[in-house]
Amino acid sequence: MIDGSASLMTLMYGMRAGGLWSDERGTNRLDSGAPYYNVYETRDGKHIAIGSSEPQFYRNTLELLGLVAENLPAQEDRNQWPAMRERFAAIFKTRTRDEWCAIMDGKEVCFAPVLSMGEAPEHPHLKARTTFVEFDGVVQPAPAPRFSRTPPGIQRGAPSPGQHTDEVLADWGFDVGERAALIEAGAIK
Repeated sequence: MIDGSASLMTLMYGMRAGGLWSDERGTNRLDSGAPYYNVYETRDGKHIAIGSSEPQFYRNTLELLGLVAENLPAQEDRNQWPAMRERFAAIFKTRTRDEWCAIMDGKEVCFAPVLSMGEAPEHPHLKARTTFVEFDGVVQPAPAPRFSRTPPGIQRGAPSPGQHTDEVLADWGFDVGERAALIEAGAIK
């Protein structure tokens, strides 16, 4: 897992080597340093995430925020990022999360509502993809990845503690006497 995580950092290490990434958190394009790639609180205390890194998406975001006609600093003017973040934050606080979704939905901007764990399974996109399933009365993420010829499925519900201990120990070669001894000693249930 650590090797896979490190591999996912290839872009950032390349940017760092090129002087385009700082180790200081919150100062880079993709770690909340840039005003156009951040999470903002809305009027109702919920949040919207934007990731309008590309110039065309940034322009569209500015337009939807009502800023396009203003004399603004260049998108990559890092000295102005803190002031622009403050402006974005103030504007996002003027509407609820759902109002911002209605404004941005279907537009060429990179945004998403920040959903609670309870809200996520009800989001239309996640419902359409069957990202969440209900099994034995428990809503949970669907198995992934999903392949067309070998669709995954949940084989059984979550076990109670100790429910499969005997089965597992037998599979590992413990005989009936050894399993009974472990139970008697309190090592297992």
